[in-house]
Amino acid sequence: MAKTPTGRSPTGKNTSGRGQRDLKVKVKSARGRKLSSTRWLQRQLNDPYVKRAKAEGYRGRAAFKIMELDDKYRFLVPGARVVDLGAAPGGWCQVAVKRVNALGEKQGKAIGSILGVDLQEMEPIAGCDLYQLDFMDEDADQQVREWLGGKADVVMSDMAAASSGHKQTDHLRIISLCEAAAYFAFDVLDEGGTFVAKVLAGGAEGELQKLLKQRFAKVANIKPPSSRSDSSEKFVVATGFRA
Repeated sequence: MAKTPTGRSPTGKNTSGRGQRDLKVKVKSARGRKLSSTRWLQRQLNDPYVKRAKAEGYRGRAAFKIMELDDKYRFLVPGARVVDLGAAPGGWCQVAVKRVNALGEKQGKAIGSILGVDLQEMEPIAGCDLYQLDFMDEDADQQVREWLGGKADVVMSDMAAASSGHKQTDHLRIISLCEAAAYFAFDVLDEGGTFVAKVLAGGAEGELQKLLKQRFAKVANIKPPSSRSDSSEKFVVATGFRA
């Protein structure tokens, strides 16, 4: 159960006036709940990006990661055709809809399109086509091109393999997943396209970097401000695809 401070000191004096520091929510441990789960819950309740996502109507704090990446590299432009791999719950799609003008809200600007795919079913998002699909299935790339009506300008992925609790194993799994996403991008991207994906720092991503540098003009690695400081995640942004 979350316990929220009342704004009064032990002496009964009200401390909720101007100049008061932000009070953190503390979570009591409960029978059957692991310590790691309690820590995760407490971190979620006190995370400013979680609160901001809820206030602004985004489906998760990850929405701010793609915002910050796009603010720097400008790949979600009006008119862009975007494929979001592992799109659930849909935060990245929500950001992309606005930025590529998928709803035509920006007068005089080209209208883009968003196609999100995931293993699980997702709640609809206005301006976005969502499909249940394993992107590693045979002919999945052809199916995506048919749905999209051509090739994509951007392929992006915030996917992460299920955690095993073993750091090295998890690192290898996510690198493998990212490599699969990269090969998928090679099949669906148009000339000059962009590939954006989450990876984990850990020493095994050298082959992935080499692969991307062979197929893209520029490859950058970045940890956006909204990525938790204690997380080993970073993002690779590869631009200028050589079809």
